[in-house]
Amino acid sequence: MENSITVKNLFKVFGKNPENTFPLIEKGHTKNEILEKTGCTIGINDASFEVKKKEVFVIMGLSGSGKSTVLRCLNRLIEPTRGEIYIGDTNIMEMDEEQLLKVRREKMSMVFQNFGLFPHRTVANNVEYGLEIGGMEKEKRRKKAYEALETVGLKGYEEQMPGELSGGMQQRVGLARALANEPEILLMDEAFSALDPLIRSDMQDELLELQSRVHKTIVFITHDLDEALKLGDRIAIMKDGYVVQIGTPEDILTEPADDYVKAFVQNVDRTKIITAASIMRKAPTIQIPKDGPSVATRKMEKVGVSTIYVLDEDRKLKGIATIDDAVKLHNEGGKDLSSVISTEDMETTTPETPIAHLLSKTITSKYPIAVLDEEGKLVGIVDRASILAEIDLNLSSIEEMNEAS
Repeated sequence: MENSITVKNLFKVFGKNPENTFPLIEKGHTKNEILEKTGCTIGINDASFEVKKKEVFVIMGLSGSGKSTVLRCLNRLIEPTRGEIYIGDTNIMEMDEEQLLKVRREKMSMVFQNFGLFPHRTVANNVEYGLEIGGMEKEKRRKKAYEALETVGLKGYEEQMPGELSGGMQQRVGLARALANEPEILLMDEAFSALDPLIRSDMQDELLELQSRVHKTIVFITHDLDEALKLGDRIAIMKDGYVVQIGTPEDILTEPADDYVKAFVQNVDRTKIITAASIMRKAPTIQIPKDGPSVATRKMEKVGVSTIYVLDEDRKLKGIATIDDAVKLHNEGGKDLSSVISTEDMETTTPETPIAHLLSKTITSKYPIAVLDEEGKLVGIVDRASILAEIDLNLSSIEEMNEAS
């Protein structure tokens, strides 16, 4: 997939004579040691990463880790000390002020933690503000503002004042303002952290739903691991200006890069993140119409199972056949398995489904759960034992954490 953003060897040093810090950085001195010796603070230390088009890329870390500094370097609101930042194929570090302003107006938009709304302007006036500054004529910018507000679910609130809206609705106004100029990239800095927990969770859901419709490239900053795991297609974890690990939520949980990341994720409910794809196994299958009851019986006997998954010519799942039904059909001289295929008590899921959502299915299903891709093709099965083993592992991890604390 093509990259929307590429960051190479990015540094940001705050203080006088930042170049004096680089010999110390190269020798491996810590952030605190460099501050003591030079008076300079390392904001970003040799960060490199890529953000794919249309993905939600989350950068997370504790206060002072450098995550928000990275975000502001992406559009040069903060000027990097060294490094390269590409938007598509263009290095914005080589841009002059006029070119940079054009990129900010046309390709990138920011959503801030504190909403940043003008209290004296209506909701629609707030949304169209950036377009107004950019010189767009009034009728066109008003139309775009109304369209953006409808996109975020605020149709009918266009002429209200920000103070008349709830915190979550105000943040949606900020999101609409960011979407109004139809940017390729959304930069979201702790966008939901000022909201109450329930509203914050709702806004996370709304962002995911919105992304399924608008397909923007989103760089999202957060200090909250649960938020990162929920929103991120991939996550970058930062510490002291370094990017410690980049991976999918599942990568971060199951293969933490070091003790720092491990400590971050130790109290996470793995069952809400670990997916069916990670624990599924290969399913015994036959394909109709080419395979009949004799082939079905032979395959089941060979692998020691009493049921088999039946696929059509396109390898889409048709149902399940049992060894008893296959043997009976064979003894009666039948050759077409279609008559004994059953979908009763057969449960299906997708590879991306967290195993926490599968527990109720595995309790009621007689057979392993079939994992289907977007085309309905069987990619594997998940059995009760695998789900219960993962849940037991999660409970053991929580118990160990509690004992340690």
